[in-house]
Amino acid sequence: MKNKSNWIYFSIGLAIGVIAVYIILSMATTDLAKIKISNKAKPKNKLQVGIHKEVVPLTDKELKEFGIKVKEVGPGTIQLHSELTGEIIPDPTKVARIIPRFAGIVREVRKNIGDHLEKGEVIAVIESNESLVRYEVKSSIAGTIIKIHLTPGEVIVDDKHSVTVADLSSVWANLSIYQKDLLKIKVGQVSIISTIDGSRFSKSNIFYISPIVDEQTRTATARVKLNNSSGIWKPGMFITAKVATTRKTVSMVVNKNAIQIFKGQTVVFVKDKKGFRPQPVSVGFQNNKSVEILDGLHQGQNYISEGAFTIKAELLKESLGGGQEN
Repeated sequence: MKNKSNWIYFSIGLAIGVIAVYIILSMATTDLAKIKISNKAKPKNKLQVGIHKEVVPLTDKELKEFGIKVKEVGPGTIQLHSELTGEIIPDPTKVARIIPRFAGIVREVRKNIGDHLEKGEVIAVIESNESLVRYEVKSSIAGTIIKIHLTPGEVIVDDKHSVTVADLSSVWANLSIYQKDLLKIKVGQVSIISTIDGSRFSKSNIFYISPIVDEQTRTATARVKLNNSSGIWKPGMFITAKVATTRKTVSMVVNKNAIQIFKGQTVVFVKDKKGFRPQPVSVGFQNNKSVEILDGLHQGQNYISEGAFTIKAELLKESLGGGQEN
């Protein structure tokens, strides 16, 4: 009987021991798993470490097929611009306000707004109040009627009844200069005037800058004369302008199209023995054609000047196709 009791106690103790060992092992396995998960949750910056491993090999034939161009990094000059806004106005020296000489009644109006006139062409016929004799109102210049305040049967008693004719073969672009640009903008600088949608543009020089700043807008005015023989520059039209201000000579410059944003970094695709890879860079001065490189490249290094987006798309496609990065 005593042996039987001992056996029972032994069995119970053994069972408790097995359970305790199981619990301890389970806890250790859980802690180990947490450590592994923690290590996976804090990977190194893969772009910083592995970006040079992402290479796209391309043959000369493939470069030509995809329109990809390669150039060497080298020194260059970057033309900086100030961007201004403004509007087109008639050239005031080519605008005539024609007023009937004598009070009377408007008997005929032969022209309308927008009509082109030759110098001496009849615009209207007025019957004088005093003599009852009719006389003609003629244009003093060749141009286009932009305002007319004459109606048949209307009585003319003052100079409010008039016709404005403007020669629009050339016009002015009035540009607003904000105070941050006042010291940069100078008479003689080249200005590229563009329509708001950028579809039309014209190049000319600034010939005038106002000596004072407008009290309400806090801007000065620059004026550019534009050839308007085609008639595209219409008075009242809003425009934009790029004024060439400063030229910067830099030690390294690349094409604007070479700069890409890849995985959160500014890169240029450079050539090595295996192909083309994204190289992180720091940039400085830039315009719509060129960008200064401060760091990341060296002179004489081959880079993709045109078609870099194609390489970027290929790398992103490979990354997505792989499901996850290694």
